[in-house]
Amino acid sequence: MLAMAVIPATGCTDDAGAVPKITSTARPGVAPTPPAQGAYFGATVAAPGDPSARQRDRAAELVRLEEALGRKADIAHTYRSWAQPFPQAADLKMLDGTRFLLVSWSGGDTREIAAGRHDALIRDRARAIKATGKPIFLRWEREMDRPGLRAKVHSPADYIAAWKHLREVFRGQGVHNVAWVWCPTAAGSGAAGAYYPGDDQVDWICTGAFPGVEHDYRDLADSLLKFLDWAEERPKPIMIGEFGVPRAYRERRAEWLRSAAQTLQNPRIKAVVYYNSDAGSRDDPRRQYTVTGDPTATAALRELATSPYFNPRSLPVDSG
Repeated sequence: MLAMAVIPATGCTDDAGAVPKITSTARPGVAPTPPAQGAYFGATVAAPGDPSARQRDRAAELVRLEEALGRKADIAHTYRSWAQPFPQAADLKMLDGTRFLLVSWSGGDTREIAAGRHDALIRDRARAIKATGKPIFLRWEREMDRPGLRAKVHSPADYIAAWKHLREVFRGQGVHNVAWVWCPTAAGSGAAGAYYPGDDQVDWICTGAFPGVEHDYRDLADSLLKFLDWAEERPKPIMIGEFGVPRAYRERRAEWLRSAAQTLQNPRIKAVVYYNSDAGSRDDPRRQYTVTGDPTATAALRELATSPYFNPRSLPVDSG
């Protein structure tokens, strides 16, 4: 069993008035651990399905978004397929300075992973991450509870066995600068609990939350309700790994973002990542989330990103 550090969740109390504890296997000062107050703010600027992503300078695009929002992101998010080498040069450019890198790594076949058939590949990724010398979030096989992933995830038991094997291989390579992020769908969080590897295996609990194309308008609070009900029973920091307001909301985008800012100031939520990408659809504004070119939405996201709660590195540490 892995050793777990205990981190106070400042500002959040239980019924007895005691400050609840957040546990982590991540090594403080080496891997990303949650801030004592507030939440990290990050962004996705290119995502799978974007045909121009390979030709774009993601680091430069992230800097442009940061300039529009009036701050530097705490987290830069990238997606990598199972067989794709990482961190790549574009990842390392985004990792420059004080940003954490969040890597969403798609999974291979869980049974093959647990049987050791991909150990050489896993060792290569582990060594490359270790070589950065920087704290990195690793989110392996997000939304593992989606029916569309059943063919390679197989079952909760297979998924958990693969997760534990991955961690064991990383540990064998002496990798300590990774925080392991477990990320089911928001809608299926209750049932997804069957896929949870255990408190001693997970550093952050995460989900992605979008309004959904079946809704004319839906607050972020409604999208997150099931997930937060489940996750707040676990002694882990919460990450909202993707969230975004669709262009289809037009003049209501700013309203949505201001409401989201209130929802996200939950003391258990320690990191939020805005999905500034239209990769889901070039033609359907219900699946387009960039604020670029929308001054009102950009201003509202800037309000969120520059509020004290989402700038924990500038907050005073509560010594009480």
